[in-house]
Order: sequence, then structure tokens, then C-alpha cells
Amino acid sequence: MRRRISRRHILRGLGVGLSLPLLDAMLPSVLGAPSQYKPLNESLSKQPRFIACYVPNGVNILEWMPEAAGRDYELSQTLSALSEHRNDFSVVTGIGHPHSQGGHSGADTWLTGADLKSVPGSDYSNSVSIDQLIAEQHGRHTRFPSLQLSDRSGTGSAGHSHTLSFDRSGTPLPAEDSPKRLFERLFVPETSADREATLKRYAERKSILDSILGEAKSLHRELGKEDQQKLDEYLSSVRETEQRVERMENWVDVPKPEIDSKFLQLGSQSGNAHDRPMWIDVMLELSYLAFLTDTTRVITFEWSREAGGFGGGGENHHELSHHGGDADMLKKLGVIDRFHLSKLGRFLSFLKETQEADGHMLDRTVVLYGSGMNSGKGGEHSPKNLPTLVAGGQFFGLKHGQHLAFDPESHPPMSNLLLSIAQAVGVERDKFQDATGTLTGLS
Repeated sequence: MRRRISRRHILRGLGVGLSLPLLDAMLPSVLGAPSQYKPLNESLSKQPRFIACYVPNGVNILEWMPEAAGRDYELSQTLSALSEHRNDFSVVTGIGHPHSQGGHSGADTWLTGADLKSVPGSDYSNSVSIDQLIAEQHGRHTRFPSLQLSDRSGTGSAGHSHTLSFDRSGTPLPAEDSPKRLFERLFVPETSADREATLKRYAERKSILDSILGEAKSLHRELGKEDQQKLDEYLSSVRETEQRVERMENWVDVPKPEIDSKFLQLGSQSGNAHDRPMWIDVMLELSYLAFLTDTTRVITFEWSREAGGFGGGGENHHELSHHGGDADMLKKLGVIDRFHLSKLGRFLSFLKETQEADGHMLDRTVVLYGSGMNSGKGGEHSPKNLPTLVAGGQFFGLKHGQHLAFDPESHPPMSNLLLSIAQAVGVERDKFQDATGTLTGLS
């Protein structure tokens, strides 16, 4: 442990008024203690699951991309951080979203593949994200159809979203950034007073929704065809909200799973550089517990919003992503990339060390990891050649231990990968956004 010493303390000891240089001993320690939480021995269910983990600002692609393709490839300098799990994941390079505008809207389009400016007269128009189509399939069996996690709560703004999830009308679903609030929502039993307040709140929401639907039906007859279509899209979103409220009502009297919060660092703060490593760990630990208890089967986790984020030592991730080819900045960016992968590797270990049926949790959990931009050789923030990893899901036929390399200038859309994942976890559909089929080589 390093003792922290203030500049004033040293000057007082010297008894002089000199301009003292900044010493290491004056700096606060930026590295938090590692989490002591351990995986459980066995899961409580065996169901298909999906989690999407997003890192902003791209990566140092020069240290990320393996040189060779196929099953005999060697892990790159950065991907060596996952060497323990080499046979549990596939590296996918070259793919991207052809309709993406690039820049800092990567999180908005990562799971939707949308052209955000496709609607005439609209600066922003998103579409449904793949996680929500999966949630429609599995969400009716769990307390929460899906969870949205991020380092900032709410939805953010158009082009700088705090969430990866969008419903069928393209409306963003708000994210949670507090481990404490998330734990309480998932696992803390409600009191009788809480129950009554919750039911009252649901009743008020239903009353408001009924009023909206009634007024909209009257308005519908007075509108032109184009406006009727827009109103129908809005009403579809209202009905989805109504269905969510009804589902939540049905779960009010179902006891929550009992989970001991010991060693879960629920006080960690996402915006605190000192807490950053611990905060990522505890959010992934809570994701693991939500899967283990079958509280949800679908999670999206934006580790940092675009144009933000810290490295493991508090480094400014966004600033380094605008490296302009600077060798020193690229080197520091690679350090951040490996820090992130070390957290992913720990999460994969949790899933793999927990027994489930005749295998382990990772067999039935598909993990998508990556970024919606590529900072490239010059920091240009391109929507092409997105850094992408797919792990787990071997029970569903996904093949790993390989590098699937595609031509960045002539590639299948990333929607092919998203469609492959959806089909793997049981969603019966053959189309998604601009997909031309499933991704060759993944299954």
C-alpha cells in the first residue's frame, strides 16, 4: 500500500515556500482493489441466454487483428489477454454496418444496423435491436424480459446513446448504471408497502395508456395516410408498454431469488476512475447472477458511452482513440483494450466454472463483445472492420477457436452475425435489417 502525502504537508515539513515538483507520492492511487466475488458451483436453470458487451471508441486495430485466418491463427498481442479461453470464442474481422454513418453513433447502431438518417425530414430514426427480438422470444418466461446496463443511466441523446437496446419503434430503452439499484431491483424482496405502491403505480400507468389509446383512435380517422402510419407506429410502442406493465403486475407476488450480497462491491461508481475496474466487475457479476437465477435471459451492457470511458488506470479512453497514428497513443490504447479483455475473460471464467446440466453455463450463453466503430490506423472512427468477438453458445452449435476474416471493402453485413446469434438462441426468423443470411463459418 502506498501512503498518500499532500503537497502542503511536504512544504510544511521543509519550512520553505518553494515551488515543489509533482511527486508520485502526491497522486491518489487510481487502482481499486480487485473483486473478491467467486462464481457459484451450479446454475439454477439451463436456458438460452444472450449478453452484448460494448466498448466505445474502437480499439488499437494494429494490435487487435490476428495476422492469419482460420483455426490455426495465432492470437494477436491484444487478444492474448484471452488466451485462457482461446477455444471458447471466435474472432470476427472485416464486418461492419453498411448503412451506419460512423462517428460516435456506433452504440446506437451496433445491435440495430440502422441508417439513422433513412427517414426523410428526420435527423435520427433508429429501428429494433436484435436483443429485443430475442427478448420477445424468451422474456415471457422471466421476471425481466431484458436488462439494459451502462455507465450512465437513462437513454442519453440521439447519436450518443446510453443504451444499446431499442424497441420495435426504435425507441431507446433506459439503462441502469448503479450496481446497488440493480441488485435491489433483481434480488431484494419488496415489503408489503412496496407492493402496494408498485401496484398503484402500475394502475396509474395503465390508466394513462388507456387514455392515450382512446384519444388516438379518435384522432386516427381524421389523419391522412402518411400520418396514420406514423400514429400506428407510435401506438405499437404504447401497446408494448402496456404489455410490459401487465407482465410486471404478474410478477409482483413471485418471490425474488435469494442472493447474498457479500463481496459484491455495490457502492462502486461508474464515473469514478478509481472505481472503474471494480464497477465493470460488479456489473458483470450481477449479469452472471441474473442469468444463473433465470431472472432474465437477455442483457445489453454498454461499458462506456461513446466519446467517454476510462482505462484501468483512469486513462482517457476517448482522447486516446483520436490518436492520429501517434505510436505512443496507440500503445496506451492497446493497454486499455487488454484491460477490457481481462474483464471479459473473468466473466467468461465465471460462466465456464459454473456447472449446468452436463456442461457449464457458457455452453448456453452467447456473449457478443465489440465496438460500433474502428479507430483504424489514423483514428478515423470508421463503421467498417468493427472489432468483434463471439463467445459461448457451443450447445447451440456455434463453432469457436477460429478467426473468421472478411474483406472490409466487400463484406457481409454485421446483421448476418446478429441474425446467426438470434437463431442460435431459438428465435425463428430468417431476416434482420440488411442481413443477406447467417454468418458463414460461425455454426
